[in-house]
Amino acid sequence: MITYKLSEIAQSTKGKKPKSVSKEKTEGFEIPYVDIKAFDKGIIDNFTDGENCTFCKPDDVLIVWDGARCGFVGRGVEGAIGSTLAKISSEKYTNDFLFYFLQSKYKILNSNPRGVGIPHIEPNLLWNFEIPDIDKPTQHLIVTRIETLFAELDKGVEKLKTAQQQLKVYRQAVLNDCLTKGSEKWEKVKLGEVAEMCLGKMLDKNKNKGIYQPYLRNVNVRWGSFDLDDLLEMRFEDSEQERYGLQNGDLIMCEGGEPGRCAIWNGEAQNMKIQKALHRIRLKPSVLNKYVYYLFYHYAQNGLLEKYFTGTTIKHLTGQSLKSIEIYLPSLPEQQRIAQEIETRLSACDVMEKNIAESLQQSEALRQSILKKAFSGELV
Repeated sequence: MITYKLSEIAQSTKGKKPKSVSKEKTEGFEIPYVDIKAFDKGIIDNFTDGENCTFCKPDDVLIVWDGARCGFVGRGVEGAIGSTLAKISSEKYTNDFLFYFLQSKYKILNSNPRGVGIPHIEPNLLWNFEIPDIDKPTQHLIVTRIETLFAELDKGVEKLKTAQQQLKVYRQAVLNDCLTKGSEKWEKVKLGEVAEMCLGKMLDKNKNKGIYQPYLRNVNVRWGSFDLDDLLEMRFEDSEQERYGLQNGDLIMCEGGEPGRCAIWNGEAQNMKIQKALHRIRLKPSVLNKYVYYLFYHYAQNGLLEKYFTGTTIKHLTGQSLKSIEIYLPSLPEQQRIAQEIETRLSACDVMEKNIAESLQQSEALRQSILKKAFSGELV
C-alpha cells in the first residue's frame, strides 16, 4: 500500500490568544472562543471580537497542541481557535477521514509529548505518521463503515452505562432498606460516645527525629478499600507510634477532599501511620466497624453528612464535627445481621460492576481496533 507522511499532505494552523474576551455574548463579542471544552462538550465559556484570531468552521479538524490532553482531536464548532489548539487540514483527504486517522493516533501522541512542564505535541512524531494513499470515494466508504461500527458500539456502551446507573440505584436502595428499617426502635447516639478518634500527623519537613515510616494520605483512601501504590514516608518518633499507628479494624476517614470517605484497615501493610488529612476511628467493642462503614456510605450517598462539614469552597470534616454525627445503633447482634445482609445483597452488585467496567474497557479497545483496521485497508 502506498503511503504518505502526514507532513506531505497536511498542514496545521495554530490558534491564537485573542486580545479581548468576554464571558457573555454581547455586541462586539459574538464569536465563540473555541477551547477543548467547546469541541469536547459543546460548551462555550468565552466570546471574542475576532481581533488577532484564527478561525474554524464546524467541519474543521481541531487537535489539542498544548497541555495534558495533547493529541486529542475534535470538531463540530465554529469560532476562534484557542491558543492551545491547532487546525489540521488537507486537500487530498476529507476532514472526516483525517479526523478518524488522527483519532487513531491519540494514545501515541499523548504518551510521547515534547516538554517537561507543560506537554506539547511532538511535531516529528505527528508529521511522520504514515497515511495510506486512498481516493476520496474510498475515504467516504471507510468513514461510513467506521461510523456504522461506532454507532453499534455506542449502543452497547449506553446499555452498559444504564446498567451501571441501575446498580447504583439498587445499591442505595439496599442500604436504605437495611439501615433505616426499624431504626425508630434503635438507640440514637453521637459517634464520639462510642468511638475514640485521632487526627493524623502534620507533615513537618524540619523534624529530623524518629524513623521513616509509610503513612496514608487522603488520596490513598477509597470507599471500602485502600490504594497503596503511591505511599510516602515521614519520620515518626517512638512516642508517636501508638498515637498515629493503625490496628486491624480501625475505620480510616477523610477529613477533606471528599470528607467522610472511609475504609476499614485490615493490616494491608506494616507500620502504617496516618497524615493529618485523615481521621482514625477506633470503635468500642459494642459497635461493629462494618455497620458504621455502611452507615457512613449511606449518609454520604444521600447528602446526610454535608451539614457536618465546615468551609465554603473546600469542605472539611473536623474532629469535633465527626464526634457530633448522630447514628442509629441497634444491638451488636443486630448490627452483625445488618452488615451480613448488606454484604450478601451487594456482593452480586460488586461482581456485575466489575464485569461492566471490564466490558467498557473492552469497548474502548474495540474502538481502537476498528480505527486500526480502517487505516490498514481491512474495512473495505
